[in-house]
Amino acid sequence: MEWTPDSWAAKAATTLYPDTEALAVAKAKLASLPPLVTSWEVERLRELIAEAQDGKRLWLQGGDCAESLVDCTSDIVTSKLKILLQMSLVLLDATKKPVIRVGRLAGQYAKPRSNPFETVKGSDGTPVELHSYQGDLVNRHEANAAARRPDPMRLVEGYHHAAMTLNFVRSLVHGGFADPHHPENWELGDRAQELATELRNAYGRARESLRRVLDLAAALDVRDAALTGVEFFISHEGLNLHYEEAQTRRVPRRQGYYDLTTHFPWIGERTRALDGPHIEYFRGIVNPVGVKLGPKATADEVLRLIEVLNPSNAAGKIVLIARIGASKVREVLPGWVRAIEHAKKRVLWVCDPMHANTRGTAAGIKTRDVGDVVSEVSASIAVHRELGSVFGGVHVELTGENVTECVGGAMGLADDDLTRNYATLCDPRLNYAQSIELAVSMARALTAAE
Repeated sequence: MEWTPDSWAAKAATTLYPDTEALAVAKAKLASLPPLVTSWEVERLRELIAEAQDGKRLWLQGGDCAESLVDCTSDIVTSKLKILLQMSLVLLDATKKPVIRVGRLAGQYAKPRSNPFETVKGSDGTPVELHSYQGDLVNRHEANAAARRPDPMRLVEGYHHAAMTLNFVRSLVHGGFADPHHPENWELGDRAQELATELRNAYGRARESLRRVLDLAAALDVRDAALTGVEFFISHEGLNLHYEEAQTRRVPRRQGYYDLTTHFPWIGERTRALDGPHIEYFRGIVNPVGVKLGPKATADEVLRLIEVLNPSNAAGKIVLIARIGASKVREVLPGWVRAIEHAKKRVLWVCDPMHANTRGTAAGIKTRDVGDVVSEVSASIAVHRELGSVFGGVHVELTGENVTECVGGAMGLADDDLTRNYATLCDPRLNYAQSIELAVSMARALTAAE
């Protein structure tokens, strides 16, 4: 089957938007708008991923499980950026490897659902069937028929909010905010007091180490762009293929089609069927591609996915994001790694320690234990060390807001604490202190593995 940006539609089993005329108008508008990212940036990310595949860099990807359009504010965007910068500093100091920083932002507006409909209580208490909330790119979160009806114009609205978010991030990164000489810019006000003493000291040591390196570079008159700023990339799950297709295009003096909604789109565990629309779309774009892998994936399935998505085995193209669960890492991951290594496939192994460690409380609230999150990362690092393969990094859901959505860890949150500030639209996220705890624990595991 010849690939085109819309060839995926022939494999789509259902129509998400009932109003097909409105959908055509929205997609035409979206296609006429400037791209959100450039092919140069996409190619740069592929270069960095290729280096990470060789063990020369670490991957740090994080942000909201589902971005909200109303959360497109300077404070919320800045706090996510600050956390990723602080986490990367901890990892850089420990491993002495440069970190690829990738935000789950400026486009993470669509969320998968097992069932397109759900039953809720109406105003009179009787059951009412509504479209499930599928992210702000599709419908609204309020539980009423008008809000839940899929609206194609939200594709355009999502684009505009992504553009505003990305513009602000670029302004911060290139305007001096991310200058390593001034890590005090990355502090979250008095939020450092939320860190346990051990974690606060660990981050302080990383800051001091960075200061010494920069002082030495200045004394030696070393001048390099890496000493005055950082690179930052954006990503989102490429779930809504109407959105991705509309911004997929050729660019002058380059081969192939680029998805210019984001630098790094990924395929979810629920949408990676080899004969499905998402694999059909993703096999045709130049961007580096992530693939989420749950514990039921077989080594043969993983190999077939790589063959379809990267038949030339090009470097920097494939990121395999393992979301296995802390208790199953040693059972599942070695088989995948051995198969990929034997086939000599170029991939970056990344651990998503969030999704397979979700559980429900007695009150019916979704949560994750920080201990499980840390354990999955540590176990993954150990497996790669034992097999002689490269552990690439992590993909986590986090927020700069002072939420209480994950339990355990140094903060010692319990199930009863979750209702204090449970704000997520979908899955539980690590808060600031829990994110730094993960970075410190990961740094220790990586240095112990050397």
